[in-house]
Amino acid sequence: MHNFVSFNQQISPASEPTFSALSPAALYGKGIFTTVAIYHQKPFLWENHWRRLKQNAEQVRIDLSDFSERVVYQSLSEIIRKNAVGSGRARLTFFDEKPAPIWSYPSKKKTGLLITTADFRVISEISLTLSPYPINSLSPLCGVKSCNYLENLLAFEAAKSGGFDEAVRLNERGEISSACLANIFWLTGEEIYTPSLETGCLAGTTRELVLRHFPVHEVKATLAALENADGIFLTSAGIGIAQVNLFGKRTLKDSDKFFEINSFFRKFRAQNR
Repeated sequence: MHNFVSFNQQISPASEPTFSALSPAALYGKGIFTTVAIYHQKPFLWENHWRRLKQNAEQVRIDLSDFSERVVYQSLSEIIRKNAVGSGRARLTFFDEKPAPIWSYPSKKKTGLLITTADFRVISEISLTLSPYPINSLSPLCGVKSCNYLENLLAFEAAKSGGFDEAVRLNERGEISSACLANIFWLTGEEIYTPSLETGCLAGTTRELVLRHFPVHEVKATLAALENADGIFLTSAGIGIAQVNLFGKRTLKDSDKFFEINSFFRKFRAQNR
């Protein structure tokens, strides 16, 4: 992470901002976040991120009335300049600071906003395994990028401890849903597939970009689809579009279709500075 952060429209050293230990954010992880890619000092796909933040806030009842899109974008732009981020990523986190219904405490604040920046996650080759932790597609948090992110982290740490970079997570019906920290796509010949939102996967902004510009089948599929795929790739703001080189013990060959998609992504990124 970089040296400075923005907390409620004020820039300070990263060690300084605090919020109440009795807030719903601290007690229950009640908050939402998004990670935005930064290219040429500009937030990438900003409108998509803001739209999802507003939707997620409504779903989990976080009050964003004090935070207009203009104010949030201005704060994001200021911290990008302060940390001199040419290319990298920014995380915007909204914390619920209203009095909690169970462990109540006096509070005049409704919501806090923390913006941090960092370099991109660099992964030269991606190895993928199967996660032992399923996604509950019926959870009220399904599809919400919530600060209650422990399941994702446990799944990710289990993959790393096994010597892998990421893991496929299935839902309670055994359908492919996502990776731990990214959306997942696979290729069969020239056909592109990705889990439908009904499987419990997150509506990722990079996922949305691929769906908007390529014919993609949104499906409910079992693990066999990945085991027989000609190629697999992951998408997220933090890694962009990244090809999987190893799935379990199976080495995957380079895919012309993947390079076509990745080439489009690079050109689109350059054109939307």
